[in-house]
Amino acid sequence: MDLTLKIWRQNGPQEKGEMKTYPISGVEEDMSFLEMLDFLNDKLINEGIEPVVFDHDCREGICGMCSLFINGEAHGPGRKVTTCQLHMREFKSGDTIYIEPFRAKAFPIIKDLMVDRSAFDRIQRAGGYISVNTSGNTIDANAIPVPKENADKAFDAATCIGCGACVATCKNSSAMLFASAKISQFSLLPQGQPEAKERVLNMVHQMDLEGFGNCTNTGACEVECPKGISLENIARMNRDYLFASLSSNK
Repeated sequence: MDLTLKIWRQNGPQEKGEMKTYPISGVEEDMSFLEMLDFLNDKLINEGIEPVVFDHDCREGICGMCSLFINGEAHGPGRKVTTCQLHMREFKSGDTIYIEPFRAKAFPIIKDLMVDRSAFDRIQRAGGYISVNTSGNTIDANAIPVPKENADKAFDAATCIGCGACVATCKNSSAMLFASAKISQFSLLPQGQPEAKERVLNMVHQMDLEGFGNCTNTGACEVECPKGISLENIARMNRDYLFASLSSNK
């Protein structure tokens, strides 16, 4: 395959960036998108050009690191796939592909296609934990009955990999789908009840501090989410937040 790549190049968060054009030949349709970028970087290095910086780790759709905006879509064409699960057979020889980083105020660009998503870590630290009895009189978790419907919904919420596609897709750069998934995975289970009120208040507060926007009710976040996290989690978070706000002593 012969392709024309339009790639965003930027040396740092305070530097001015621009789209650079890279023609490339010999791309195989069975390559993953990241393998194609590796192929490009080998070519650039051999030509004495600085390779393109992009984030990646597991390359199995698990870690969420490989977040790229491809032809105007988070993770590119296709649904419920991450960038590393996208293959070049989704494109045709002669195509021009635009590759950009996830863009949001709360996701400053580190370099080229790599962004800083540590804002998600800080939201998680604000309340993404549960109390554990370590007194020696611990209770077997399996002894606590959990309705199957709640267990299934909690598991579905817990599949969020924190890639940030929801933020990159939302016109307000909202992180509500991410935050609601991290809140729901605990609020639906009995183990998450002791900190339930503090959790939703603290995580929403931290989300606002990070500079994320509010929900637009567009639903693009669910569509582009590689794990299909449901908008129901946002509705649940809003209900929990209202209840916690009305009953909180803070």
